[in-house]
Amino acid sequence: MSISDLSNVFMFVGGMGMFLYGMHSMSAGIQKGAGGKMQDLLGILTNNRLVAVLVGAALTAIIQSSGATTVMVVGFVNAGMMTLGQAVGVIMGANIGTCITAWIVSLGQLGESFKALSPSLYAPLLLGIGALFAMFSKTTKKQIIGEILLGLGLLFIGLDFMGDAAQSYMELPIFTDMFLMFGSSPLLGIAIGMIVTAIMQSSSASVGVLQTLAATSGVVNISAAVFISLGANIGSCLPAVLSGFGAKRDAKRVSAMHLMYNVFGAIFFGTIAAVLFHFKPDIALHSIDSPGIAMFHTGLKICCTAILFPLANQMVKLSGVIIKEVPEEIPMEEEQEDAVMLRHLDRRILRSPDFAVENAIKEVVHMGEVTYMNLANVCRCVLGNERDLLPHIFATEKTIDKMEELITEYLVEIDNLSLTPKQHAMIKNMFYAVNDIERVGDHAENIAEILKNKEDGKPLIFSEDAISEMAEIMGMVKEGYGCAINSIAGQDIDAASLVGKYEERVDDLEEELREKHIERLSRQECKPTHGVAFLDILTNLERISDHAFNLAGYVISEHE
Repeated sequence: MSISDLSNVFMFVGGMGMFLYGMHSMSAGIQKGAGGKMQDLLGILTNNRLVAVLVGAALTAIIQSSGATTVMVVGFVNAGMMTLGQAVGVIMGANIGTCITAWIVSLGQLGESFKALSPSLYAPLLLGIGALFAMFSKTTKKQIIGEILLGLGLLFIGLDFMGDAAQSYMELPIFTDMFLMFGSSPLLGIAIGMIVTAIMQSSSASVGVLQTLAATSGVVNISAAVFISLGANIGSCLPAVLSGFGAKRDAKRVSAMHLMYNVFGAIFFGTIAAVLFHFKPDIALHSIDSPGIAMFHTGLKICCTAILFPLANQMVKLSGVIIKEVPEEIPMEEEQEDAVMLRHLDRRILRSPDFAVENAIKEVVHMGEVTYMNLANVCRCVLGNERDLLPHIFATEKTIDKMEELITEYLVEIDNLSLTPKQHAMIKNMFYAVNDIERVGDHAENIAEILKNKEDGKPLIFSEDAISEMAEIMGMVKEGYGCAINSIAGQDIDAASLVGKYEERVDDLEEELREKHIERLSRQECKPTHGVAFLDILTNLERISDHAFNLAGYVISEHE
């Protein structure tokens, strides 16, 4: 191999690298710029399947990968956030939305007559402006714009590199013969498309490479482009299929529906194409350009959706036949706890940083709600003498500790994703919030331990005045802590501000009740050992209120 040949190989590989990294960078920038809008798109999903299709198309147009969208949908179904009826609509829309990349690639490969409008002409300028914005801008918005421009510039320059490197070889007979072979053998063409897409993990990327080869010297014929594109669609299902392993049955059914959609398209349109090309070989051998591939790719997805849309319920039922229900064994106690703790968090959702942050907030709130229930049960034990709740309280505290561990692990993973500065600040606050919530659980357990230790000896009995005072401060502490959790759930600044008022009242009340109880002890109206227990419970309640105040402070700091 000569130096020139080696240089061309390096140029093609480097061009592909810039193309793939440009797609990733542009997608990450758009996701950051979209912010909470992506979560809002998911939130408008209803039982209206047409809306679900539009949402799926919009989401995939943003992240530019139907595979990534489907992986997220698998995660949402697995976490119980989306039904199968909604999921099938999103999958159909995702397959349409992924076509946008093919049109972006087509823009970069306009003919000579449109050279002045070609994005490839302006790619170096986009790269330069993007670098300036990304490196020197102090505002987050401009940095995100810079990241998007950098991605676009790299994408188009990468396409040019691939085209220039391949151009000198595309005229060789071996390449013409190769595409003739792909076109004459539908199964071979589909297999090649599947393999290349499975390796690249993106049908958008593999179709983009095909478009580059088509635009280079016209050696890609219509039949080869059709069958390779059909195979690419099937290959794009690999990430979702792999994602389904280890998921719940409904999540596996999502992967099955995604695969069914693309396999149907390959069989239906592949059969039509094979028959047409058999009787009209001149059409099959006619060369196709980059926009032509984009048009076929888009038309294929729209036609598939139009045909399968009325059959969506049947697709859901068929997925249930393919993924059979297996009798589940009774899970171990650890597995039961994990199921509780992973209500909103699923590693599949990490494919979209914005969704990952939103769902991490929901999981922190879920942990807070579990802790609130334990606090409420402890209060019932003290005020209503319901000591049979103690074993449940200790078991729940173990769950809370495990939740802290798992959520912290997720937060570490999320913090390493492509996040905006605001999202990084939210993740940092969630680290602190998880620790505060766990400490609330510890203080509730401390109160339970006080009751248990006294129960092992003689029953812990408080006077009517002591019970009345305890009920007052416990009500105040529960209200404040509940308000703090609600402020996190809704990012509610008003609720967060209200927690501060509860905290001031609890501090004053704790001091007042401590003095009253010491007076009762001095008058010998209650036993010294029981009096010490009362004071210890007061201390734990006051510290719970402190942690609630901390939680509200994180919400306030984010708004500031």
